[in-house]
This record gives sequence, structure tokens and C-alpha cells, in this order.
Amino acid sequence: MAQANYIGRRKTSTARLYIKPGKGEFLINKLPIEEYLPVKAMQNIATQPLNVTELDGKYDIKITVRGGGKSGQAGAVSHALARALDGENEDVHDVLKSFGLLTRDDRMVERKKYGQPKARKKFQFSKR
Repeated sequence: MAQANYIGRRKTSTARLYIKPGKGEFLINKLPIEEYLPVKAMQNIATQPLNVTELDGKYDIKITVRGGGKSGQAGAVSHALARALDGENEDVHDVLKSFGLLTRDDRMVERKKYGQPKARKKFQFSKR
């Protein structure tokens, strides 16, 4: 079976994931996940779809992720991985859906407006 290609997004991060049956190799930008995401909580977010479907160690996964920070990138990896597992195994769809892993989180940073110091903050009002 050839490598399949899936995309996941979160904030301004985009993850392109290549999956094939294997022995559980997990690389993000050519680095092991422990090196690329040193914080354990972010590793858990990124690998959550594998854990809930109990398919850990059954696939070789290579991911190229760009844009945003590490937190957004971990979310993008999770989204791409959930889509990939759904595409490879039809029977895990309900499990992934119940955990909300197939849904794209569309929350983005609100833009700064002119005449204001930030997106919603206003300059101090002076009556006199």
C-alpha cells in the first residue's frame, strides 16, 4: 500500500501527514516527536487520536508542519492524524468523532483594529 497524504490545521499551523503501515515510527519535521515537542502535554495532544483508537505502534507516521507556534502545531498534527486514521480504518470513525478529533478548530487570533492598541482594548478615555 502506498503512503497516504492528509492535512490538518489549527490556528495558523498546517500539518501534512504521510501514513503507512509499519512499526510505530513517529517523525515531525524529520525529528522524533520527543525532540520536536519536548513538553509531554503537547505530545499527548498530538498523539491523542492514536491513543483513543488503540492503534499506537501500527503505523509509520511522517509529518511536515509549518506556521504558528508549538501549541498550534500540536493541534494541527492531532487533526491530521485523526483524519488519516479515519481514512485508513472505517471502523474508528465513531470513536474519533465522539472525542471531537475530526472537527477543525476554527478559532483564530482576532486582528488589531486601527484607533485601538489591540484587537479589543481601547485607549484610555479622558473626559477632560
